[in-house]
Amino acid sequence: MKTKTGVDPTDLVNPTEVLQFYLKPSGNFPNSDLPSLVYPQAVRLQSDDPASIFEELFELNGWTDSWRNGIYDYHHYHSTAHEVLGIYSGSASVQFGAEGGIVQKVHVGDVIVIPAGVAHKNLGASEDFGVVGAYPEGQQWDLLRGKPGEREKAEANIKRVLLPKRDPVQGEGGVLLRLWN
Repeated sequence: MKTKTGVDPTDLVNPTEVLQFYLKPSGNFPNSDLPSLVYPQAVRLQSDDPASIFEELFELNGWTDSWRNGIYDYHHYHSTAHEVLGIYSGSASVQFGAEGGIVQKVHVGDVIVIPAGVAHKNLGASEDFGVVGAYPEGQQWDLLRGKPGEREKAEANIKRVLLPKRDPVQGEGGVLLRLWN
């Protein structure tokens, strides 16, 4: 299978050790029993439009409805979808799991997979910070901020979120499938 630009996606993916972070519930944030994943330097961005590399790779692996932007500077999470983020420019420090959670520095070429329920927040980024985000095909995201009273409904939603069919970077047989099943 090739991207729209005629590139075999396996030529874009670097072998990398995937970092795993288990984040327990924290106050009004449910977090998840599934690990959050960071794939350092997972994708080679050889293009005048590096964001398009992530968009095509994610779509080929069944992660759709992509967008380009950054990461919100407040704690938030999604109770109806898992999320993948590909860093196409700049760098940032991102906190996962709400206040007191882990802080991870992310750079160009990194990929982050955030299970439904896991809080995340941009603590500070370079001026050129850019992200492509996407969700497993068929999942519609919501945006929750950990407000009092929303957690019970969010936890019910999270239980209904299906596991993705493919790893957003490594496709069939990717590390996400092994760790989340």
